[in-house]
Amino acid sequence: MPERVRTRGLSRRQFISRAAVTAGTLAAPTLLTAAAATPARALSSGDHVPVLVVGTGYGGAVTALRLTQAGIPVAMVEMGQSWSTPGSDGKIFCNMLKPDGRAYWLRTETDQPVSYFLGAPYNKSIPSYTGVLDSEHFANTRVYQGRGVGGGSLVNGGMAVVPKRWYFEEILPQVDADAMYNVYYPRANAGLGANSVDPAWYNSASCYQYARVGSSQAGDAGFNTVFVPNVYSFPYMQRELAGSAPRSALASEVIYGNNYGKQSLDKTYLAAAAATGRLSISPLHKVTAVSPAAVGSGYSVTMEQLDTGGNVVAVKTVTADKVFFGAGSVGTSKLLVTMRDTGLLPDLPAAVGQGWGNNGNVMVGRANYLWAPTGGLQACMPVRGIDNWADPTYPCFAEISPFPAGTELWISLYLAITKNPNRATFTYNPGTGGVDLSWQASWTQPSITAAANVFDRINKAEGTIYRTDLFGVYKTWGDDFVYHPLGGCVLGKATDLYGRLPGYPGLYVTDGSLIPGSTGVNPFVTITALAERNIENVIANDFG
Repeated sequence: MPERVRTRGLSRRQFISRAAVTAGTLAAPTLLTAAAATPARALSSGDHVPVLVVGTGYGGAVTALRLTQAGIPVAMVEMGQSWSTPGSDGKIFCNMLKPDGRAYWLRTETDQPVSYFLGAPYNKSIPSYTGVLDSEHFANTRVYQGRGVGGGSLVNGGMAVVPKRWYFEEILPQVDADAMYNVYYPRANAGLGANSVDPAWYNSASCYQYARVGSSQAGDAGFNTVFVPNVYSFPYMQRELAGSAPRSALASEVIYGNNYGKQSLDKTYLAAAAATGRLSISPLHKVTAVSPAAVGSGYSVTMEQLDTGGNVVAVKTVTADKVFFGAGSVGTSKLLVTMRDTGLLPDLPAAVGQGWGNNGNVMVGRANYLWAPTGGLQACMPVRGIDNWADPTYPCFAEISPFPAGTELWISLYLAITKNPNRATFTYNPGTGGVDLSWQASWTQPSITAAANVFDRINKAEGTIYRTDLFGVYKTWGDDFVYHPLGGCVLGKATDLYGRLPGYPGLYVTDGSLIPGSTGVNPFVTITALAERNIENVIANDFG
């Protein structure tokens, strides 16, 4: 691990100066030059570090980069593994058509979003392994989360969408929208490597037949569709289709990771942080406890080191002057609720654990006629969305999603994002030692209603019907899983306006748990931009 920097040797003015110089220095990465972040020496029990970041997803990665650029050594802890070593097939990740243990976090059967086909179960047996996608089950929903260095960036569809400004102002009125839209969103998109598909290429590319069909049918029903940027490299995808580069997005790779083409965090923010020489990452380490240090200031952090079978092989305790929680909406909320209710951090506010939402997620499929084929080759990175967010009663933004089965199925698939007002709470369960989530199955109905407002009209315009064989036995809506968990430690309620946890100087939240349940679009650009905003303030004011 890099030698510890004594922060007292740097004045607040020096930190502000460094932050100003370095804040915009992460240029858009290229796949030819960006080296993936690889772990340095793992933490040892008894270590004392200036900063510990729990989780390597969007908020944690931003925090790590800006702190290391400001001269501060950062140790990161990641529950998943470092996805940098190929398997026996020469690939780091498996694809969706032939899943194996690399696909799921400690499951013996896949748990796919589209888990049925022709009304029959479609999941497959796999060996238990610390795979890249976790489907975490609660009483009435399951939440998909990335497991590995790079977090959710490893397993999402890469859609880099900025929300409508008016809606951002509605969900986070206490945040300066001018600064977000003029400074932090552009900074986030540059750091993430967001790029846009060439419309001319898109219009002729066989791999986007499904998107063109979906856009045309939405237009027939009077809906507007828009192009959406992505962090997948479209120049690389063009080479894939031309046969001059190995296929990834065109080889049914997305939710179990992409072997090529995708500019995930391990190739962008984390790689840039690693390049400073001030970053260490401890993969397969799960934080189980955080409490004020027994002697002096700072915090004692206990963690379990896991093997790839999920077994605990070591328990470690380190001390950190400051701790940033970036374990995601679910991970951060569960950990902090547990710490409060077991007495380790008893003064955390009651708002910790509250305000969780599913970003209005619901999936649906439609059956097209034979004269409207969607294509046997489908790019797994969506580039078009149906934008009905201006509807005053049923706002909805729907990804036109791929169905990468490798053959023509005449299916149009969508992930709808809706304005669902329901919010759930995480609560510690002393009987099980776990954390429960109060989300109710009936709470997805507003999302179904808003999505049906769109797709009923499309079906009417096209004379088509819903597929009822994809999410269960005669079940139209995929309404029991969540791609976009948000909230649980809402900004300005559970924390101050920059993610500081009240009552515990040096504890911060930096991930999607800060956002109150909804962004109206895919949320990771907002999570990244908000983290950029918050860490700039923290560096300027808390390291002096």
